[in-house]
This record gives sequence, C-alpha cells and structure tokens, in this order.
Amino acid sequence: MRILHTEWSDDLGGQEKRVLSEAAGLRDRGHEITIVCRGHAKIRLEAEGAGLEVKILPLRRPYDVESISRLTVFIRKKRFDVVNTHSGIDSWIGGIAARLAGTPVLVRTRHLNIPLKRSPLNFIHYLPDMYITCGENMRENLVKQCGFPPERVISIPTGVDEEFFNVERNRERKRMYGVDPDTPVVVNIGILRSVKGHEVTLKAASIVAKVIPEARFLLVGEGPRRKALQQMADEMGLKNVIFTGFIDDVRDVLAVADLSVLSSWSEGLPQSLLQAMAAGVPVVATKVGGIPEVVRDGETGFLVEPGDHEGLARKIIMILQDRVDEDMLERAREVIKRAHTRERMIEKTEALYMELLRKKHNEKRL
Repeated sequence: MRILHTEWSDDLGGQEKRVLSEAAGLRDRGHEITIVCRGHAKIRLEAEGAGLEVKILPLRRPYDVESISRLTVFIRKKRFDVVNTHSGIDSWIGGIAARLAGTPVLVRTRHLNIPLKRSPLNFIHYLPDMYITCGENMRENLVKQCGFPPERVISIPTGVDEEFFNVERNRERKRMYGVDPDTPVVVNIGILRSVKGHEVTLKAASIVAKVIPEARFLLVGEGPRRKALQQMADEMGLKNVIFTGFIDDVRDVLAVADLSVLSSWSEGLPQSLLQAMAAGVPVVATKVGGIPEVVRDGETGFLVEPGDHEGLARKIIMILQDRVDEDMLERAREVIKRAHTRERMIEKTEALYMELLRKKHNEKRL
C-alpha cells in the first residue's frame, strides 16, 4: 500500500511518536510511507532520521488554499491508497485534498479525548471512511456524545515498543539529575502544556515535601508552560522539583523512577503511562479518558480525580513509604503485553487499511 500520514503539530509528544511508530512499522512491512508536516516541526527531523519520506507544506489554517492545492497535486501524483490525518488543521487540509484527489481510503486518528462538534459547517468530520481512536473510552465518546456511526469508529490502542519491557533499574543514574542514589524519585513525563495539569503535581510535591523531604520530582519534557510552571515552583518555594527539559530516551528516566505520575485534566491513552507500566514502574494517574482502561485502581496502579492534588499527594506518600507489591507491577506489565504492544498496534492498523481498501474495490465492481 501507498500510505500518507499528515501531522500539523510542531511538538514531539505521544501523538507524534505514535505517528512515527506506525509509519516506521508499516514501512518495515513493505508499504510505501510518506509523512506531510510543517518545515519546523520536530516530527520532520525524527521522520527523516528514521529514513521516512517527508513532504513539507505550510499547513497554516483549515482553509489553507495553497496547502490544499499542493497536497491534492502531490496525492494524485503519488497515487496514495490511504491518507491518514491526525491533528485538527491537517485533517481539514488532508481530508479535503484526499477527496479532491480521489484517494480510495481516508482515515482520521483521534489522539485527544475532546468532543468533535458535528454540524454542516464542520463538514470535514463527515469525510473519513473510518475514525481510529487510541482507546475504547474515546471510541465510545465519539459514538455516544458526538453521534458518529459505531461501524465507522474503531479503537486501536497505542502500542509500546518491546524495549520498554526490558528497562533495567539503575539507582546510580539518579546522579545524572543531581540526585543521590538512595533518594526517592517521582517522575511526570509529558509536554508542558495546560491539559497535562502539571500544576497539580507541583501542589502535590509541596505536600509530599513535608512528609518525605528527601523525595525529588522530575518534570520531564518541554512546552509552552515551562516558564509559568518554573515560576510557580519558585513562588511555592519548592526545592524538591527538577525540570529536566526534553529527554529523547525516556527509558533513562524510567530506570531511576520509583514512581510515575500523571495529573492530566484530559487524556486519550498516554504513551508515558503505558511505558512506565511496561517498565515495571508504579503509576498514579488521573481518572480521565482512556487511563482507567489500563490503570485499575488498586490492581495495576492507582487513580485520583483530576485536580485532586491532596489525593495525589496521599498516593505518592503511600507508595514511597510502603512500596508497591511485585504482583501489582506484574499485573500492570501483563495488561500492556496483552493489548498495548507496538506490534499489535501496527498489525491492527495494517489490517484496517487493507479491509477498507478491499471494500472500496468491491464497491467499484458493483
């Protein structure tokens, strides 16, 4: 198959990494893959470094006539079988261009658990042959809350690379972050933006400092909220929080983590959570989006309500003081092995594309 992925985002978070993972995996299965993105996007460098073909377009706004026109010509020239869009703006541009070019199959992947407003003005939502969501909760929301036909929405959970199941614990690596090897380390991995709720983690860190003053919190990632969060930490007088910036290989972080937390206000199914569970790191996360699909409270991890910094602090203190039994960590790993491997994600995506193409070819014969 000839497959085109479009991605407007400039960041390199879980969504963009999933796009790259799917693209590389399908390329390795013999398919021709191209990624359309903006010239300054971080995904561009990652894709080129992985040997994937990249097409640069401005992707300025939903009705970017130049981008739509150029992409339509490109799709016709390359004769793509499948166009898969991912973010809002590229779903407008890519969706319109794919239909103008006569692409057999148009798919849109929803990475965020935010409702889509269906109306004649948002006609772009009606164009895809199929919607992919990163979890079952997101699929149900598109069907029940947004009114999409259930047969046109499928859940293909985000998959974790096999290498995360083999992360070796290494306390000595804590020194890389200026932390003593015996110091408890709590990590929060994710782009520093509002939806991730890092301010909740900072408030929890303030409470934890009064009970376990030696504990350290690593906020791993970059993003538009970094300056504001650092200012908040300074104003709160937090000496137990370290902003690491972007770290390319989060296995290095998980190797030193005693606990991984997510305090997001909204989520799809975050990769950092799945990776921590695969690596055998205890997790505490907010009860939002697809997180409860993998984190069963008290069985495979712990859940708190969004915004509940006191509840988050209590869970952190409990885990750092009492530790988590190995049975819980093994149950968490089994959840990921059973339904959230990269290989499974790629297999299901490939099978979906092929089935949609088969149906389109059969329709042409009628």
